[in-house]
Amino acid sequence: MWQALDIETWIAGRRSDLDRVKGPVSDIIGRVREQGDAALLDLTKKFDGIDLAEIAVSEEEREAAYDEVDAQLVASLVEAEERISRFHELQRGRDLWLQEVEPGITLGVKTTPLSRVGAYVPGGRAAYPSTALMCTIPAKVAGVAEICCCTPPPVNPITLVALDIAGVDEVYRVGGAQAIAAMALGTDTVPRVEKIVGPGNVYVTAAKMLLRDAAEIDFPAGPSEIAILADGTANPTFVAADVLAQAEHDPNAACVLVTTDATLADRVGAEVKRMAASAQRREIVEKALEHSGYIVVRDLDEGVATVDGIAPEHLSVQVADPLAVLNRIRSAGSIFVGPYAAVACGDYASGTNHVLPTAGYASLYSGLDVNHFCRRSTVQVITREGLEAIGDVVEMIADAEGLHAHAESVRVRRRG
Repeated sequence: MWQALDIETWIAGRRSDLDRVKGPVSDIIGRVREQGDAALLDLTKKFDGIDLAEIAVSEEEREAAYDEVDAQLVASLVEAEERISRFHELQRGRDLWLQEVEPGITLGVKTTPLSRVGAYVPGGRAAYPSTALMCTIPAKVAGVAEICCCTPPPVNPITLVALDIAGVDEVYRVGGAQAIAAMALGTDTVPRVEKIVGPGNVYVTAAKMLLRDAAEIDFPAGPSEIAILADGTANPTFVAADVLAQAEHDPNAACVLVTTDATLADRVGAEVKRMAASAQRREIVEKALEHSGYIVVRDLDEGVATVDGIAPEHLSVQVADPLAVLNRIRSAGSIFVGPYAAVACGDYASGTNHVLPTAGYASLYSGLDVNHFCRRSTVQVITREGLEAIGDVVEMIADAEGLHAHAESVRVRRRG
């Protein structure tokens, strides 16, 4: 349940499942491409055991969901939405900026929101209203005109309420790889989108990767994971609590403690076993802990290098001087600094986004934010004076490349 890890083996094992499911996922995508809604209905019956009467969730169902959700929980979701929106508003850049860099040459960037995006919100073992908020609020803040969501049936009323609070336009009760295919390719019921965001199981993640030619995606976001960088000052109960919090997500969740103190690793292990024994989701927790554990490093320099090699979805830094370590971290989806920064705070209400790259992809991708929902176009405004300033350079390089019409397009203007 709690063991020393060979970190290279542990890292390699996190990506292997994607290759395993590419074949079946390709078959699902092919069926949706050829059969559209009929494939969605049949696959939902096959995988979820549900005969759907309608794929789309009606406005009446969304309104009725409020009657099934505790009023205090609704209020908490509203407060979470406000905090998440506030943080993402800080990320918004200017719609257009222009700067004269020299006389006659003005450069800038025009930012345009995407027109239509799709979010995937997992279901199955639990409802994830927080993910509904995290996937869709940045799109709303960015100014996306149409936001749809797919989530597995039966759709939990809590998820519907969260999507309504976030201002989602359409909700579809379809899950798995077939949901990703529907949003990327389009069906009679589900209009195609420009981009798909959101986490999911290995089938969902594989579908996103295979459909990148049909719709842009955010990044691979699979089973949850945490790395904890800790020294001897860390509270073993706090560390163990963060391990259990990730382990209860999914049997494939992964947790690793990177520590300079072997004694801490043993103390955390004892706490993990104690907490797991009474965990409400004990079966899931124990499965996740089978591929979780610790690595002892010589010092924090080696610890930082190890963490960067892992490139974890969540990184908790629990050392004597965490801010000094923070500046040295290069690859992590979201970083939680200090003993009181529980990862769960970022999952729900601090305001940062919990939709993050997993399986080491934090070394290549950033977590979900407002920029994921925008296109950026460079702008140049050039006067006659500006053209004269750079004309010789343009003509010289264009001629050297053999692109003489490029050079002539500048010469003709300078002669005019």
